[in-house]
Amino acid sequence: MDYIVSAPGKAILHGEHAVVHGKAALAVSLNLRTYLRLKASTTGKVYLNLPNIDAFLCWDLAELKQLTPYTCGKKKEVKHLDAELVRRLREFVGVTNENLDTCNMATLAFLYIYLSLFGSEELPSLTVSVWSELPTGAGLGSSAAYSVCLAAALLCASGAIPTPLWDPTAGWCQEDLELINSWAFQGEMIIHGNPSGVDNAVGTWGGMLRFLAGKIIPLGRVPLLRILLTNTKIPRSTKVLVAGVKDRINKFPSIITPVLDSVDAISCTCEKVLSEMTCEPITGEHYNILEELIDINQHHLNVMGVGHPALDTLCRVTLTRGLHSKLTGAGGGGCGITLLRPGNDETLAQERSFGVQVLLCHRLSSPIS
Repeated sequence: MDYIVSAPGKAILHGEHAVVHGKAALAVSLNLRTYLRLKASTTGKVYLNLPNIDAFLCWDLAELKQLTPYTCGKKKEVKHLDAELVRRLREFVGVTNENLDTCNMATLAFLYIYLSLFGSEELPSLTVSVWSELPTGAGLGSSAAYSVCLAAALLCASGAIPTPLWDPTAGWCQEDLELINSWAFQGEMIIHGNPSGVDNAVGTWGGMLRFLAGKIIPLGRVPLLRILLTNTKIPRSTKVLVAGVKDRINKFPSIITPVLDSVDAISCTCEKVLSEMTCEPITGEHYNILEELIDINQHHLNVMGVGHPALDTLCRVTLTRGLHSKLTGAGGGGCGITLLRPGNDETLAQERSFGVQVLLCHRLSSPIS
């Protein structure tokens, strides 16, 4: 066993926060990816290397074996998260509610999937190295891409799905992808508690997905979009922002509820325009509509109370270049997206005058591979 898998990050085009209240959201995959290399060894140890966060961990198989009685060894079927195993792993790693950092969450997700898949067998000695082009905590699905890579690699190592081929045209069948997605969702639950499942679905299938009322629907052909991602590096709490929107709905229902309905209509209109762009020649009018939808949605998100001065600055600076931007994800900081037309010079968009990280990236229909 010695192979590499990768999975893409994601961005939300439209539907942030409204999706929590039963409205449609559109998510797309990015060509910023997370990579994992799995290599078997005979050292009697398991190594987990996470260079992006300077974490290099090692465990003896003997100490991990002590945890295996609490696992079910289930591979082809994924049901509920094993709360007892999670509890014991938190105790084993030394995780408390006060030190729920990126390293500890990544460690728990790895150990959970590893022990769940191999718990009824002899534990294999492995070296797993993961590196990523995605910034952590920026709302771009970095944890989901990590979980998808873990699931795919460890399912291969356990024999539950075929080992990936080096032929770039080859891929897993739908049943294998559904299994990968199910185990990746387990990792996401460990990291986030109660995730929607959108991020790991995008990491598994790529392309564009519609999320509505708990259902994830992969969309058909969609055009390639050039998107500028801007990381404001402003930390924020998704939980707090979601709660704030709910409070505002309760306080001003006759005002905010129509806003949510409008965001839903924006998502549906955007999906329709993108579909048209795959069936007929792309025109400037298509981009005019997409840009107007971006502007309207950004104003709606500010009305919901999830904007931030850094995101306002992004919108203002890019607009001076004739570009249109909005926040993506929870808001309150995090990342913004800027739509680039085919004729836009990429250098015009890369303004750095307000201390942010700019990542130029295309939206690709590239799933886990």
